[in-house]
Amino acid sequence: MDPVGGAVDPVGLRPAAGCRHDLVSLGEVMLRFDPGEGRIRTARRFDVHEGGGEYNVARGLRRCFGRRTAVVTALADDEVGRLVEDLVLTGGVDTSLVRWVPADGAGRGVRNGLNFVERGFGVRRSVGVSDRGGTAVSRLQPGDVDWDDLFGVQGVRWFHTGGIFAALSESTAEVAAEALAAARRHGTTTSYDLNYRPSLWAGRGGAQAAQELNRRLVEHVDVLVGAGLAGLPGDGGDPRERVLRDAADHPHLRVVATTTRRVVSASRNDFGALAWSAATGLVEGAELRDLAVLDRIGSGDAFTAGLVHGLLGGEGLPRAVALGIAHGALVMTTPGDSSAASAADVEALLASGDASVSR
Repeated sequence: MDPVGGAVDPVGLRPAAGCRHDLVSLGEVMLRFDPGEGRIRTARRFDVHEGGGEYNVARGLRRCFGRRTAVVTALADDEVGRLVEDLVLTGGVDTSLVRWVPADGAGRGVRNGLNFVERGFGVRRSVGVSDRGGTAVSRLQPGDVDWDDLFGVQGVRWFHTGGIFAALSESTAEVAAEALAAARRHGTTTSYDLNYRPSLWAGRGGAQAAQELNRRLVEHVDVLVGAGLAGLPGDGGDPRERVLRDAADHPHLRVVATTTRRVVSASRNDFGALAWSAATGLVEGAELRDLAVLDRIGSGDAFTAGLVHGLLGGEGLPRAVALGIAHGALVMTTPGDSSAASAADVEALLASGDASVSR
C-alpha cells in the first residue's frame, strides 16, 4: 500500500529521546467476563480479560506495535484488583502509575469494575452489562496524580483519555481536565475519544450533559477521536460533515478522526475511517466491506492505537488512518477487548490491498 501524501507530523510531537513513555492513557481498567458463544443469562463459566476504552489504546500500542505505554488508573487492592494487574502486565503495559486503594473486603467503600459482555451473532446483537459503581478509579480526585512529574520529569510523547473516564463521576471529569491541561503545558500531544455510554449519564443530564463536558475538555485536546461535538451524542449524521464541522468550530484541533461502520448484522460489519488535518484536508480510508466479526468490542480503540502509532512514527495521516483501519479490523476477529494482532498481521492486511487509503 502506497500511502497518499508525504510523511508529515500534524501534531507537533515531542522527540522520543528524553521521554520515558510513548503514550500514557488515563482510564478505568475493568475485568471482563466473556461467556464465549453463549449468553450471560445462561452461562456456567466465563473467560476473563481486562478492558477499558482508554486502556485498550495503550495495550494495542504496546502489544501490536511495540510502543512504550503506561496506564494511569486506580484499583482496589484485593484479589480481583491483582488479577486485573496481572492481565495488564501480560499485555506489557507499565503499571507503575496505578494507584492502589485499600479494600475493605466487602466492596462497601471501594471496589473494582466488572464488565459482562456477550458477543452477539447474526440477528442477536452484542450485549454488555457493566458493574462499575463506586469503583476505585471513579474516586480519583484532582491532585491525586503528580502530572508535572509524569509529563515534565519522566516525559510522555502522547497522552490519551476520553469520555468514558470523564463520565465516571464528577471528580473524574476534573481529573481529566487537570491531566489534559498539564500534558499540553509540558508539550505532550493530547487525544480524547468522545466515547459515549448512556448508562454512565443516566440521571446526570444524559447526552446534553455529556456534550457540555466534551466541549469543555476539548479545549485542551490536539487530536479528537469520534467526531460530533456539534450535535448530541448518538445523533449520527454524515461522518464527513461531522469531522469538518468539528475542525471548523475548534480551530486549535490538529487532527479529527472517526471510524465509520455499517452494521449488517452482529457477525458482519462494513468498517472504515476518515480523518482531517490542516495539512492534508479530509483523508478517507478504504472501507472493509462485509467484514466477518467475532467480537467487535475494542475495535474503535484499536483504530485509535493504529492511528497514534502511525503519527508517532511520523508516517503521515493517510498512512496512520490505514494502520488504524487494519488494526481495528483485526481486533474484531479475536475475543476480548484487547489486540491479539501483531505488526506483521497489520502490514499483511495492508499489503493485501483490502485496507488501502484513498482520498
